[in-house]
Amino acid sequence: MMKTPLVSIIIINYNTFQLTCECIDSIMQYTKGVFFELIVVDNKSTEREPIAFLERYPFVKLVQNTENSGFASGNNLGINNSNGDIILLLNSDTYLLEDSISITAKKLLETPNIGVISCGMVYPNGSLQYPARRFRSVKWELLDLIRPVLYCFSYRKRAKMMLGKYFKSDFDTECDWLNGAFFMFRKDLIKELKEKKLDERFFMYGEDHLWCWQFHKLGYINYFLSKTKIVHINNASTSYSKRLQLLSVIFNHELEIMKERKGEGFYFFVFKMIYGFKEQSRIIIKKIWFRLTGSLFS
Repeated sequence: MMKTPLVSIIIINYNTFQLTCECIDSIMQYTKGVFFELIVVDNKSTEREPIAFLERYPFVKLVQNTENSGFASGNNLGINNSNGDIILLLNSDTYLLEDSISITAKKLLETPNIGVISCGMVYPNGSLQYPARRFRSVKWELLDLIRPVLYCFSYRKRAKMMLGKYFKSDFDTECDWLNGAFFMFRKDLIKELKEKKLDERFFMYGEDHLWCWQFHKLGYINYFLSKTKIVHINNASTSYSKRLQLLSVIFNHELEIMKERKGEGFYFFVFKMIYGFKEQSRIIIKKIWFRLTGSLFS
């Protein structure tokens, strides 16, 4: 009789065959503490035939989408084909450095009120990413605008209050939302969502923020675990010029999430004015910089 996996690891592939293979190789090398299954959902890639995954990894469960229906839809396909009690959505442009999956799954099992859990993330050169975030708010945006004031507080107080770029990922903490590159939750939580599946309204970008809000509404906490980390190459599937265009998409998605959280009243209007000013200024500066240098700063 086949043993039932504890963790179903779902990787969406869209024209990132080599990166996906490197991700799978790292999973096989480091994941020793839990029994898992690997599900690769191919979103109608044109780079090469998806069957190449089975030729290289016969143990992988390959799900071939009939179209590139986006990140959320692809993950729902993977979840529908999963057998584990725990779901891990793992980006194709990530790789493990240690047994992060087992470490994170253990914490999730020990803490029933956790909705989504994730871990530390670094770029390939070792520099920090910021996977633990606060929901945007008028207060957060204003404090971010007058950030020198924040440095009157101790590091720990500042970090817990703001998270994101103010947090060095150096302690465990509850947070509002987590980067979707490593996104772990109990499969049973899907049944509690309104549509009994992950919200698919966004084709790509902002889903992690939206899903965390929806789990938060159900009464769960979202949790950052500092004791382990992965490498997230970040934007490996997207060219620099495309990333620049996507800034506007991300902006609109943030507004839609705020609208869901706070409605369309006065608070939303004030937030939109402040956030819009900040982000549109950043987009203009990034476009000018890209035209001058051909590169895009973060």
